[in-house]
Amino acid sequence: ISSKATPNGYWALPGLSTNAFKVIPLGSDERPIGTQEFVRSGLLGFLGPGGLLFVTGSREGLMQVAGRKHNSDDLIATALAVEPMKVVYRARVVIFSIRVLRDERIVIVAEQRPDIGEDECFQWMSRVLQAIDSIHQVGVYCLALCPANTLPKSHSGLIHVQETRRRLLEGNLHPCSVLMCPHSCILNLPKPREHHPEREVGPGAILAGTIIQGMRLAEAKGADMTFNDEQEAMEQGKKFQYIDDILRWRSMTMSDHVLYSVINAKGQESAHITCSAMHKRSERIALTMLDRIELKSSDHVALLYPPCVDLVSAFYACLYIDAVPVSIRPPHAQNLLNTLSTVKMMIELSQAKVILTTSSIAKLLRCKEAATLLDPKLWPLIIDTDDLPKQKKNQVLPKKSTSTQAQSLCYLDFSISTTGSLTAVKLSYGAIGNLCRSIKLACELYPSRELVLCLDPYNGLGLVLWCIISIYAGHHSILIDPAEVELNPSVWMNTISHYKIRDTFCSYSVMELCTKGLSTSIVDLKNRGLSLSCVRTCAVVAEERPRLQLLNSFVKLFQTLGLNPRSVSTTFGCRVNIAICLRGASDPDPAPAYVDQRALRNDRVTLVEKGSPHSLCLLESGKLLPGVKVVIANPESKGQCADAHLGELWVQSGHNSLGCQIISYGDNNQQQGSNQNSDQFYSHLATGDTRQLYARTGYLGFVRRTDSIAADGKNHDAVYIVGSLDETLLIRGMRYHPIDIENTVMRAHKRICECACFTWTNLLVVVVEYDGLEQHSLDLVPLITSAILEEHYVIVGVLVIVDPGVVPVNSRGEKQRMHLRDGFVSDQLDPIFVAYNM
Repeated sequence: ISSKATPNGYWALPGLSTNAFKVIPLGSDERPIGTQEFVRSGLLGFLGPGGLLFVTGSREGLMQVAGRKHNSDDLIATALAVEPMKVVYRARVVIFSIRVLRDERIVIVAEQRPDIGEDECFQWMSRVLQAIDSIHQVGVYCLALCPANTLPKSHSGLIHVQETRRRLLEGNLHPCSVLMCPHSCILNLPKPREHHPEREVGPGAILAGTIIQGMRLAEAKGADMTFNDEQEAMEQGKKFQYIDDILRWRSMTMSDHVLYSVINAKGQESAHITCSAMHKRSERIALTMLDRIELKSSDHVALLYPPCVDLVSAFYACLYIDAVPVSIRPPHAQNLLNTLSTVKMMIELSQAKVILTTSSIAKLLRCKEAATLLDPKLWPLIIDTDDLPKQKKNQVLPKKSTSTQAQSLCYLDFSISTTGSLTAVKLSYGAIGNLCRSIKLACELYPSRELVLCLDPYNGLGLVLWCIISIYAGHHSILIDPAEVELNPSVWMNTISHYKIRDTFCSYSVMELCTKGLSTSIVDLKNRGLSLSCVRTCAVVAEERPRLQLLNSFVKLFQTLGLNPRSVSTTFGCRVNIAICLRGASDPDPAPAYVDQRALRNDRVTLVEKGSPHSLCLLESGKLLPGVKVVIANPESKGQCADAHLGELWVQSGHNSLGCQIISYGDNNQQQGSNQNSDQFYSHLATGDTRQLYARTGYLGFVRRTDSIAADGKNHDAVYIVGSLDETLLIRGMRYHPIDIENTVMRAHKRICECACFTWTNLLVVVVEYDGLEQHSLDLVPLITSAILEEHYVIVGVLVIVDPGVVPVNSRGEKQRMHLRDGFVSDQLDPIFVAYNM
């Protein structure tokens, strides 16, 4: 417009005034047309015949989607023309675009009338989507309805478009109804990866490619587990063949040496036991079992104890009489309905003849509430070890069978995997002896050392550290029940500081409790003299990819108290080998690696620089234990991979398990599986060292040679765990790891406290725990959908918003995604809102 009636600028905004009020139009040759200055009106239109002026919309409402321009006023007119019934207010509708996955996407926001039901709203929204698609040939990304008078207004009384857009992107719009349609409007996704089985790269091609490219085969090996001299080897062979023989030997040679101390929530020592007392108590329990029931060699005995020294004495009582102990988490008095059935299932599957437990748990098993859930007569013989009969004179244990060999079953290790299956791992005496020696060498454990354990002692490395390694190495173990840390988050730290502990083991759950519970108490703890400068090794026991964010938060928080960042590391083990990686104090620092996330989806490992686009930081999972060898194999072809490929970890070690028994269960229907010693768990390589037998871990990872120098003078080979093979999500031909998508979701909104994802009928399902107001929960739907699209190029099929505590976790703090999937399919999650993206 050029007129004497127009203003000539904005107050105190000279730059903006020049661009809006002093514009000279350009011709087709991009040269100025004259010298006359015009004012930009911000309106779009055209000149008609007879000098008529037609206005079609505003410049702010112009959107360019998929290369075509659309005017928001035209789309609003189409939306208002749908359905004569009054669902929305006529002047309270705005349409704008947001940028998602390199293109603009249309968003419709309107104020809903208060007397309209939910079904009517979704019918109207569906018709609006169809009308806009048929008339304007464009898909709508998001349609949100808000309560009346909640959208921001401009000075003219209309809805403020930019403020509404900002609220949507920040998660502060608070809609009452949301309909997302990413499947119909996101058309620029990368092409799906196609698999050609007949053209699949075989093991021979991998080997040839490795030689041509000059890469090395992906394998790594821990230090050799050798004895210092022949005399030591002879002594080891005599004394350390069986773990129960070591306890007898220690009770005679160092009877007054304290093996265990138990610390309660107040930081006080509630119990301690010496070598002699441990042997005598185990002997009494063993004799009591023989008096009460006839037990044959290799009969199974269930141990139902809270984390205490009674569990250790009951464990060795079973070994004394050649029985097989099965450690089981006791039922919880506040949650008998769920925990009692799990205990009964484990006892039935292990075929235990006897239950050893405390008086309080024995009463709990026989109480009225338990009787209504389960017939008490179904339990095997229950022996209360708190009330043992007096030992008769001259009563001695029978001699152990001479037929017992190193490959004889020592104990059964029951654990619930992240894939929703109950795994019974069989550990032999020989495997336990090798494992103990390996850990002793890695952690430099001796009788003069002290160790703090804050772990659950029911399976995996936690059971070994509690019940076995202290007897083997003779060091003093200070035990802290993780439940005590829930009552007092500082008890673990205070114990370490008080005893000046050098080595400690914990779980991610304990680390998270300390990080959250002590974040505001650091100054107070420092003033009280708490110091962590004595710690040389703080190892997190886990069976998953290291949680880098939690580890960094923990180090950053407690560095003020003297914690050395290099002392914090992780361990890794799985069902076929409960301890593969464990870093000692003298080992090289854990090496982080930055890999390209897009290449990882195609089973390739591409190292990138820190801060690169699509980079993912992975932390080394400890150092391989002495006597352990790991190779990376293609899970389909079984060929050994090069170190630039993602593959399955295969392990060879003296402490591999005898075998695994997998039991699938769900919806309270248990089904026992068979022993899994077949090609699925133990296999030979198709290329490489084809003669050796390896145990298949079921975890994907890779090996990288670092610049660090190991103790043997060679470059250190770092092992990186990426995720479980059974949990990977195959979407559009690419392999996604749930933890990567879940980390993206956790960053989307500050009110998200936990999440988990899985696939269902080829759709990605995301379950989010939300701890905000229920009426604001729908803010998460567009945020999470857009975040996953931007980072992973994956469309969310179903988004389920639930209350905190719904996502199930096991004792190690690992998510039970398949349990969650079963609950979703059977409609048992009781969600706040379920969004089915169209």
